[in-house]
Amino acid sequence: MRDTFAQAFYDEAQRNPKLFLVVADISPASKISSFRQEFPTRFIDVGVAEQTMIGLAAGLALRGCKPFAYTIANFSIYRPFEQVRNDVCYQNLPVTVVGMGAGITYSPLGATHHTIEDVAVMSAIPNMSVLAPCDPAEVTESVFAAARHQGPVYLRLGKAGEPNLTAHAEPFRFGKVRQLKAGDAVAILSYGPITKMAMDLAARLDADGSRSAAVYSVHTLKPLDRDGIAALLNRFPVVVVVEEHVEHGGLGAQVKQVAWDCRASCDLHTFSLRDEFLHVYGSQDDIRRAHGLSVDQIYPALLRS
Repeated sequence: MRDTFAQAFYDEAQRNPKLFLVVADISPASKISSFRQEFPTRFIDVGVAEQTMIGLAAGLALRGCKPFAYTIANFSIYRPFEQVRNDVCYQNLPVTVVGMGAGITYSPLGATHHTIEDVAVMSAIPNMSVLAPCDPAEVTESVFAAARHQGPVYLRLGKAGEPNLTAHAEPFRFGKVRQLKAGDAVAILSYGPITKMAMDLAARLDADGSRSAAVYSVHTLKPLDRDGIAALLNRFPVVVVVEEHVEHGGLGAQVKQVAWDCRASCDLHTFSLRDEFLHVYGSQDDIRRAHGLSVDQIYPALLRS
């Protein structure tokens, strides 16, 4: 996703001279070197000063520019939260805050580098939109959408190695759920890199021969496609949410609210990170399993539906 972001941003910057990239002591990828060389005055590294990164981006937006502020996810929103809220969102400025390596992507670095509450935090701020693409191709679509959006955006990214999941998907539309895989008995909703687990779970359900599972990317978490989700809740007898985020304020909690509002009668299962800091060291998959997030752990619960 990191390389894809860099390439998509460069492609969009060639078309739009108002695009700037402001970073905090990090470069998106080697591919950004083309942008830095071709447009050196539109690339700014503020160093280890994330509040300055956001404040400077807000200032650029006030001058008619379209800045992207980029760094590791936990540093892009937690440390400069006041600037994100007051400088960017209060003034409804067209700044895209890019959080790279969100969720528990930086698993070996511990809780200080995990971003497990970001969807809830960013969604709570008025004017902020939240995008969380599931694969590199959706990253490209999300970058283009953010560059054209007239307001603040939080772009939640993985880091590297994410597989392509959208080769046969419906077209990408900002603010709308997107079918990645067809099915008629179970609907699995997800976002971000953990959508690969949702696809694997669907494959397991298909393989057992009892039920056909559809998978949907909820890439736009705010504004949430409430009508689209309500339609899925009323269409499928079983609906599942899988996310790499704490339960409170995540997609699962919002889907439950939609289910209540539309009086859905389906079986609804939500799987998320636990509401605790787990003192577990290991890979991203190791930490997911410690939170109960793996196909082997989720699958048995669905057999009882």
